[in-house]
Amino acid sequence: MSATVCAAAMFEPDFSGAEVCPSPNFGVRRDGQKPDALILHYTGMETGESAQDWLCAAESEVSSHYLVHEDGRIVQMVREADRAWHAGRGSWQGRDDVNSWSIGVEIANAGHPQNLPDFPEVQIKAVLELGLDICRRHRILAKRVLAHSDIAPGRKVDPGEKFPWQRLAAAGLGHFVAIAPSREGVFSVPTAADRPFWPSRDCFSATDTGLPQPEHMTGKRKRSSGNFKGISGL
Repeated sequence: MSATVCAAAMFEPDFSGAEVCPSPNFGVRRDGQKPDALILHYTGMETGESAQDWLCAAESEVSSHYLVHEDGRIVQMVREADRAWHAGRGSWQGRDDVNSWSIGVEIANAGHPQNLPDFPEVQIKAVLELGLDICRRHRILAKRVLAHSDIAPGRKVDPGEKFPWQRLAAAGLGHFVAIAPSREGVFSVPTAADRPFWPSRDCFSATDTGLPQPEHMTGKRKRSSGNFKGISGL
């Protein structure tokens, strides 16, 4: 159990398998928006406990709806009906204020500053169970399960190249596009003929501010610039 002091008001968990440690960092979803996307992050901090402490600290001004610890424990910090502060200036398909229409899940992992440790099996199973439950209850489409790096290309790289998107997609959470070698031997993204793995045309366009990074859509991952400072709502 975490030693985090949860000073905010308690609430009943939206996911039955979650512990509750309320964060004071949340607000109202703007214009009555409902969550229609799931955003996956890594914490980029040494331990899940330190990440939980930070997400529940008023001075951090960041939060997420859930944190999945290394041992598979799931902690809910913000009610799904409320607006957590996890996506910052991100945008997707021309829509900004991602916080108002998404649910954010932080996955405890030290991240690229520590050479991106592997995600433990028990943790991935917990992410799957939680993610599938969230998507079922909110009717979130597979193409709306996104990486933090998808909504903030060029600024964010999490959850990183070791995150098993293909495995999640095979289990029904999100989608994965297999990379396809070209005739020249250089990898390229598949064409529409490669369905069912290729997303529908309305998934994204070249004019999207939040154009998906190659890491999520093809399984490749981009390395950090080394300027990462841990959890940030930016």
